[in-house]
Amino acid sequence: MDQATHLRKLVESESKSIYKLKRDGTVGSNPGANEPKVIAVSSGKGGVGKTNAVVNLAIACQRMGKRVLIFDADLGLANIDIIFGLNPKYNIENIISGEKDLSQVIVHGPEGVDVIPASSGVQELTQLTEGQKINLLNEFDMLNCMYDVLLIDTGAGVSSNVIYFNLAAEERMVVATPEPTSVTDAYALIKILFFQYGVKNFHLLLNMVKDENEAKSVYGNFSKVVARFMGGISIEYAGFIPHDTLLRDSVARRKPVMCAYPEAASSDSFKVVAGYLMNRQNNRRNDGNIKFFWKRLMAGAINVDNRIGN
Repeated sequence: MDQATHLRKLVESESKSIYKLKRDGTVGSNPGANEPKVIAVSSGKGGVGKTNAVVNLAIACQRMGKRVLIFDADLGLANIDIIFGLNPKYNIENIISGEKDLSQVIVHGPEGVDVIPASSGVQELTQLTEGQKINLLNEFDMLNCMYDVLLIDTGAGVSSNVIYFNLAAEERMVVATPEPTSVTDAYALIKILFFQYGVKNFHLLLNMVKDENEAKSVYGNFSKVVARFMGGISIEYAGFIPHDTLLRDSVARRKPVMCAYPEAASSDSFKVVAGYLMNRQNNRRNDGNIKFFWKRLMAGAINVDNRIGN
């Protein structure tokens, strides 16, 4: 039995055991307390404001009383720290290598939002050794009781890491602008996840729009095309973020617009989108939490590189 098969069997076995305990009522006396939302935020192309959306949604969720952790999973072009105005000393690579533990790597951002920083050149998580996987699993098992929300800022495009994080997450939100190239690339990302991996549920966030009418028009046309060529898929409208010069100015100031300009139109929209993500009721999987996100991620149950290459 190879290592990947062994890890998959461990994940499946533990998932069934925990499900049985929950069903029998022997754990989880506080419903939902240990079931944080795990949301991957992606985009088909760069330059659509995906990372800006992540940091401001994190602030908005934190203000709703949620404990929020951001994982900067853009392993090639990490920039969560730039928007938050942070200068992290360590990053995910130090955890992978076993040099540092989680408490030494997590940095505290504005208003109590925590961040696991990434860095350029980090080895792809799909290619970790058995020892590196064990180090990560040991560290991240504690996160379930520490946070209510894990937002994963993936890279742009359809690389193996982007697909990998989307498969491991509980929910997926795709950020797009009205520009044809952005819409086309968002469609391509969803198409790969649907046809090659069977992912059927997505949220679509429209950024840099004139107003809600434009956002709903883009969403309507997009969802019609998706329904025509990908039957059985669900694309939910997550909301919109308007064009806002204050949002652009906040980036230059290395502050989230929610902090720099709380009364800005974009800040109001982020509050609405955060409310949608936190309040919607869905049939959540029993393994839809941080602990199982990391176990699925480390197990590497699907050969992403091979499937993308086909």
